[in-house]
Amino acid sequence: MKMRGGVLVREGFCYQEETQLTVLKTSLFFAGDGFSVYDSKAKLLFRVDSYGPDVRDKDEVVLMDASGNCLLTVRRKRPSLHQRWEGFIEEEGSRKKPVFSVRRSSIIRRSSVNVEVFDNPGEEYLIDGSFRQRCCTIYRTSNNNKEKEVVAQIKRKVDADTNVVLGRDVFWLCLKPGFDAAFAMGLVLVLDQINGIIGDYLLDGENVDPTAQVASP
Repeated sequence: MKMRGGVLVREGFCYQEETQLTVLKTSLFFAGDGFSVYDSKAKLLFRVDSYGPDVRDKDEVVLMDASGNCLLTVRRKRPSLHQRWEGFIEEEGSRKKPVFSVRRSSIIRRSSVNVEVFDNPGEEYLIDGSFRQRCCTIYRTSNNNKEKEVVAQIKRKVDADTNVVLGRDVFWLCLKPGFDAAFAMGLVLVLDQINGIIGDYLLDGENVDPTAQVASP
């Protein structure tokens, strides 16, 4: 399945305008315990059910739509020094080949994350920032990362009434027009798993201000 202007999982999850989704992590104790994702009208868009404390032993997380239908499965590839994860789209009960791969750019603790789309050579992404602090940028890259285009961002959510930055259990997933929200959420699941595996995890640099306002996609 080839990317078409940012579509990887399903065209229905691509928006014509810049969009902010609200992501709620349903547990802060274990990576991948669960997520609920809401659109701008507070309508449930995606969900990841809670699997309890043994989720990290399963090395697999499933992204579902609001009705519980499987959209995307991310699975850890073993063995892998670079924390490699792969994304699968399952249709009619048959397991397909991975459509994308996510890996840390280095086995060093602090590093960026690279994303490769298999069916579209040259379609690559780079994730920089601190997922632990909910401050990341997802770039579409070219020419060995010399040219970078922002396609999505993860940001701390600010209460509109009090202007207070909310806790890390709720955050924004900001999407550029045309970028697949399901694909972006699949990347969030991988980042959450990596964060849980290696603990105090920063993708690129230590001194990231979680309240800093990054540029809109």
